[in-house]
Amino acid sequence: MTQAPKQPSIFVGVDIGGTKIAAGLVDANGEISSQTRVAMVSNSSADDGLNAVLSAIAQVLPQHSDGISGIGICAPGPLDPITGIILNPPNVPCWRNFPLAESVQKVHRVTVKVDNDANAAALAEARWGAGRGYRNVFYATIGTGIGTGIVVDGHVYHGRTGAAGEGGHMSIDYRGPLCGCGKPGCIEVLASGTAIARRAREHVAAGHKSSMLELAGGDARAINGEIVRKAFDGGDALAREILIETAEMIALWLGNIVDLLDPDVIVIGGGAAVLLKTFFDDIRNRIPKLTVNPRSSEVPIVHARYGADSGIAGGAALCG
Repeated sequence: MTQAPKQPSIFVGVDIGGTKIAAGLVDANGEISSQTRVAMVSNSSADDGLNAVLSAIAQVLPQHSDGISGIGICAPGPLDPITGIILNPPNVPCWRNFPLAESVQKVHRVTVKVDNDANAAALAEARWGAGRGYRNVFYATIGTGIGTGIVVDGHVYHGRTGAAGEGGHMSIDYRGPLCGCGKPGCIEVLASGTAIARRAREHVAAGHKSSMLELAGGDARAINGEIVRKAFDGGDALAREILIETAEMIALWLGNIVDLLDPDVIVIGGGAAVLLKTFFDDIRNRIPKLTVNPRSSEVPIVHARYGADSGIAGGAALCG
């Protein structure tokens, strides 16, 4: 008797934020299709939040969930990636010790995995993206904040309790500004997109000449990362100075990462990473001077494959 051909693996990737949920179908090669976005109900009941997730999943599913191999969800932390329980995320107050994986699995009888966005995105890059073919991958997303993930032999490194990988809260200056996490001098408070924009506003408000003020309509308080990028592209000296300073801090931080983890590759994504891409060569050249690892110059620093869709791809990668 001839066996029916095996159906290709298709996964649903779900990316939950404080105000929106994105979902999409992802194939075994990491290609995304049938995307949708719905509003997230963060300040209502736990069931309302769950129903928003189920609605996003339903909009991208084939006619029945038998056609998919699993559902992977990027959810706000803190969470437990082993049990799929959402603990107490500040941006999604409707969930407190909420069994998200179990609740979704009751509706869709397939494997459901949950992890934070940086861990999941790291796995997607290691499996399908810029980190493909490398054994040990360090991933950083530089945007509003800085999130990181560590993938070793195709698996996310979670640590003892599931809380490992918070590289954005590694301090490089114990006298530095206080981070939202409570520590001084975290790389997030110094080099994230939010930090870049803040330093630009401070310099312009202090009277430093820059085209950023004109781009912001004369209001220094309106300067954001996009304005810094436009000013830099236009040859603005202050914007360039701010980005060079940011690259120097990131190089020091990544030097610490290389000494700690000795990764095969460093993958960088996020909105601010696009802004800093011009300085990747400079960061690479600085790292050997900031490490004790004698072969640190061999570690490639590459731009992530996935941009705004990293959460969808990451969710799917959890089940791949």
